[in-house]
Amino acid sequence: MNIGILLALASAVAYGASDFVGGVGSRRFSSWQIVLVGQSAGAVVMLVAGLALPGSPTLLDFAWATLAGVGSATGGIFLFRGFARGRMGLVAPISAVGAAVLPVLAGVAFGDRPGWLAWIGMLVALPGIWLVARGSAAHRATDAPGALVDGALAGAGFGVLFIALGQISDGAGLLPLAANQLVGATLTIVTAVALRQAWRPAPGVLGWGSASGVLGASGTLAFMIATGSTSLGIAGVLASLYPAVTVLLAAAFLGERVALGQRAGIGICTIAVAAMALG
Repeated sequence: MNIGILLALASAVAYGASDFVGGVGSRRFSSWQIVLVGQSAGAVVMLVAGLALPGSPTLLDFAWATLAGVGSATGGIFLFRGFARGRMGLVAPISAVGAAVLPVLAGVAFGDRPGWLAWIGMLVALPGIWLVARGSAAHRATDAPGALVDGALAGAGFGVLFIALGQISDGAGLLPLAANQLVGATLTIVTAVALRQAWRPAPGVLGWGSASGVLGASGTLAFMIATGSTSLGIAGVLASLYPAVTVLLAAAFLGERVALGQRAGIGICTIAVAAMALG
């Protein structure tokens, strides 16, 4: 199996684990506090690693990293806004599928030409991602038009994150990723202040937020490296499988039931991964 596919799957595992840890923490503290601590912890880890293992980043690399930070913060902000309004039933699947589709389109625009089997895998994965994310929603949307907007904007944000990460050069090192995390943290504070949300971290939030942030930063690193070995479209679709990881972790550690639709979605995604690997 292509190393890029393995790294993209590792990215999905890290992102899914990050969402699980952050979600558990958000039951005890403000989600804004969790996100801010997570972004900050990720920035510190990437900064230390970047200084220890310096690359040769260019201004263009930092520009792409800044755009990735904007995408990450935008995705998170609209995702949480949709969840807070009780729209999880539509916001989650729309955002997950949107995060998968945009890198595919961008990859084609940038010249990616996956084989036909890989194309089949990417197309088959989309309904699988939808089923997994749809089934994980604890509440149903009461405002479909608003849910569509929140989900679309969240998906666009995460899609921009994946696309921008894929444009950072292989030799840039980790300092651009530190910039990505710092931009996300800054935008989180600005938005929380504008919306009058509690964002100043309480002492107890540090553990949950830091764990979630380090996992998320690891997923970002794995995704960026993956795009050097496989197409942006394939990497984006595979990384967007993260809801399946969150669902499985919730089942394993919290005893949450995996719905029939989720099981079907996980099965579909497994077939899709195999197709992309063989393609």
